Amino acid sequence: MHKKIFALVITVMIGVTSMAQIPEKNDLYILKRTPEPFLFSATTLTAEDLKWSMDYSTSYGERVSGPFGFDGMGQQFGVKGFLGNRLTLFAHAAFGFTREDNITSAQQVEIIRDVIGGTKSQGLRLGIGVGASRDFSNVGSVLSRVTASYDSRHWKAGGNLLLQKAFAGNRDNIDVITSFGFHHQIAGTLYGGFETVGEDLEGFWDTEEAEGGAKLLVGPSLNMTTNNSKISFSVSGGPVFYATRNQMTNPDALRELPSQSGLSLRARVIFNLSQ
Repeated sequence: MHKKIFALVITVMIGVTSMAQIPEKNDLYILKRTPEPFLFSATTLTAEDLKWSMDYSTSYGERVSGPFGFDGMGQQFGVKGFLGNRLTLFAHAAFGFTREDNITSAQQVEIIRDVIGGTKSQGLRLGIGVGASRDFSNVGSVLSRVTASYDSRHWKAGGNLLLQKAFAGNRDNIDVITSFGFHHQIAGTLYGGFETVGEDLEGFWDTEEAEGGAKLLVGPSLNMTTNNSKISFSVSGGPVFYATRNQMTNPDALRELPSQSGLSLRARVIFNLSQ
């Protein structure tokens, strides 16, 4: 049933994007970019972008551990906004659905400031930010994120380095999560490429890493923006596998990726709130 629901969401999104108008060739350069082209990396906003947006995403996990719905369906709602002075706000609330029909939630909020670039939507931007979160196991964390992105007329790239400190005795001192995505223009406002994510990368050098070792995801990624830039769609996902194997002292720890080898898929629709 979960597979059918996720497939239906993907089909509807593809159908809507196929009806989006393809702009004239001379208009490509002046198109506004989507507020968030990637599913696993966060990017900052600029004064040239549409300022505020809301998003809804759904995810499906297969052969993943943890009782918080990622072995099945997950839902997320988010808000993203430009605060001025090169500051970007992120806020998300996620809901997980267990096989026993229980519901749990997680929240996260961050503020990131571009320290390089950030005045124009095209070109290089480098940002640094801080935030706080509460995960599905009710563990609070503080986090710091470094963002890097580059947007041009025909391609875009973005990546993150996320450092997370959880306030729990059975968690790592510092969790390290990295991500990177690349898109190239396929036609009009349709972009395609790949995304990759690394979680618990401290497992490469720390044999006592608490979540079982370093995990990696690599998979294709698509993004499309409607001609008026009011709605955009993204789909990404792929296999999740262990790059290292350590003794797992906290099998319930679950943040951005499943804690067992398996499959993770995500789809998102973004609604721009600005005129």
